[in-house]
Amino acid sequence: MSYVVLARKYRPQSFEDLVGQGHVSTTLENAIAKNRVAHAFLFTGVRGVGKTTSARILAKSLNCVKGPTSKPCQACAPCKEITVGSDVDVQEIDGASYTGVDDVRKLQESLPYRPSRDRFKIFIVDEVHMLSNNAWNAFLKTLEEPPPHVKFIFATTEVHKIPVTILSRCQRYDFKLISALSITARLRFVLDQEGVAFEDAALSIIAREAAGSMRDAMSLLDQVLAWVGVDGDKLTAEGVARVLGVADRSVLHGLAAALVDGDAETCLRTVSDLAHQGYDLPHVARDFLAHLRDLVVAKVSADPTGLLDLADSELADVKTLAARADADDLARLHQGFSRSYDDITRSGQPRAALEMTLVRLSRRPPLLPVDELLRRIGDMERRLLGGGGGTPGPSGGAGHGRPMQGGGTPPGPRRGASADSSTAPPSTNATSNTISSVSAPANGATNGRPTFSAPANVAAHERPTFSAPVNGAAHERSTVSAPTNGAAHERSTVSAPTNGAANGRPTFSAPTNGAAARPSTVPPPAEGASRGSSAPSAPDLATFRAVIELVRAKRAPLASVLEHAALLRIGPDGLALGFEDNSFLGKQAQDPLAKEAIRAALAAHFGGTPEVTFETLRPQSGTVTVAQIDGADRRARLDNARRAIADHPLVTAAIELLGAELRDVRLGHEDAAAAERMSTR
Repeated sequence: MSYVVLARKYRPQSFEDLVGQGHVSTTLENAIAKNRVAHAFLFTGVRGVGKTTSARILAKSLNCVKGPTSKPCQACAPCKEITVGSDVDVQEIDGASYTGVDDVRKLQESLPYRPSRDRFKIFIVDEVHMLSNNAWNAFLKTLEEPPPHVKFIFATTEVHKIPVTILSRCQRYDFKLISALSITARLRFVLDQEGVAFEDAALSIIAREAAGSMRDAMSLLDQVLAWVGVDGDKLTAEGVARVLGVADRSVLHGLAAALVDGDAETCLRTVSDLAHQGYDLPHVARDFLAHLRDLVVAKVSADPTGLLDLADSELADVKTLAARADADDLARLHQGFSRSYDDITRSGQPRAALEMTLVRLSRRPPLLPVDELLRRIGDMERRLLGGGGGTPGPSGGAGHGRPMQGGGTPPGPRRGASADSSTAPPSTNATSNTISSVSAPANGATNGRPTFSAPANVAAHERPTFSAPVNGAAHERSTVSAPTNGAAHERSTVSAPTNGAANGRPTFSAPTNGAAARPSTVPPPAEGASRGSSAPSAPDLATFRAVIELVRAKRAPLASVLEHAALLRIGPDGLALGFEDNSFLGKQAQDPLAKEAIRAALAAHFGGTPEVTFETLRPQSGTVTVAQIDGADRRARLDNARRAIADHPLVTAAIELLGAELRDVRLGHEDAAAAERMSTR
């Protein structure tokens, strides 16, 4: 008697025996019980998951002498003949050889005749996607309204090739891949029936190689049983791995442990052993990638039992290894290996590709948490922009935290920088954590960038002060220098350019000896300059700022308008402001309610009954406003901060290691509020 393979010998004969397709069996059983069986079915799914088997079970359920029933008796003539494929009323047709329109016409000619014995005439068409378009078109009308005694069951692995006109006429059932645990349980049942001793790990290897197909699992089991022989040797994991040419789970686990520990030599020795034993290394790479995924799942899940198709012993090993590593590090290993997986499988030298991938991953630098890196950058920004007012975090600030990747620590200020460098050797009397200042060139070129030098004697939080260049070119960018002996919180002042061209931006320099908290002096306007082009004196500017703050307390939008006005005169007798002709802001300031609010603020500051007057300025008169002074001040400090931050070792490390880029630099809360006020004007 010829040998019957296990896939046929243990093929399920009822819906109860069908493994891993509970959604299909339950639906069909209920349809039979409620007499709601459709005339056409389409079973889809990968090979070996039970499509044809389910079609036969459905045919037996419909034609059983005790039916229609969801539990065929398996003893009557229809059940027995359908099982062996000899029932004349249940025809199994191969779609690959039944592709033409003539074949469909022959089938249609037999449909009107009633079954010779059974209750239904059933046509099971396997690989139905192979039918031609003409054959499908000939099938349309018949498939939509077949005779009541005819049922069609189509099976296919490529449902996307089925015309939508056919799909709409069938009940579609999608067969899922069978889990490794379900396959292992079925293999255990078969081996118990065959009387073969086995190890659970051996069955796990077969189930993993079956990749969700029960028929593949049965075929592999037949192959490894032939290796066991007639002596009844035990089916071991090592033997199964050798026969199938795949790596044992313990080998994969040892390779993963060496990778987590950064042991490159052990990784290379493991690959060498696998290669000498004849294992398929691309296949090993595929299984190892799945093992790395299992490690990540075991690490991030409190109970990964339902997420991993592993035996209990294998699950315990995976949990133990996952507990030794960090979740981010495991995810990085999986991502790094998956990126190289295609190179390994397509390479002409898969061993070398696999070895170099493992060496690269085992020598990965330690992770620096992003929140720690951001905290260090924040500390550095506060020290740079806050003049040392910020307090370092728990690790001691950006310069005293944990070592950077590779074991180094952030270096201090660079030495030997040139005069135009963004960092320079600090002066003898400079307060620590003071921002490097900016100095203007003697003859600034058009659109020239500011250059940087260290302050000579600058206290914390000191702001730069301003004066005009002698020969500023048109559209020249502002340049800034630090005061020589400026005290903390000194206000900036501005003067108009002496010989600046039209539209020339104001440029700035520091006073020689500015007193603490006192506005610095401003050079007088050039000879022949118009009244509107002269800058206000420092005391007048300070008084005007005080009036603006009084207005802001009552009407914040009006205060923003005043910041864009040119201060022409201010005193106890009144205030004179300048706007260009037809200026939108000028019209807002000249509103009667606005004038009354300004007059009230002046009276609160000076007393008496001061007047508020407005004058029209010539276009491009070169006058400066409070908004221009504050904006130039903030732009200079922001540009300085951006250059300092861009050159900082921590930021450089973040860009190199994380692939980041410097998108924005923000100043302190006070400057952010000022910027927000400016953006609303």
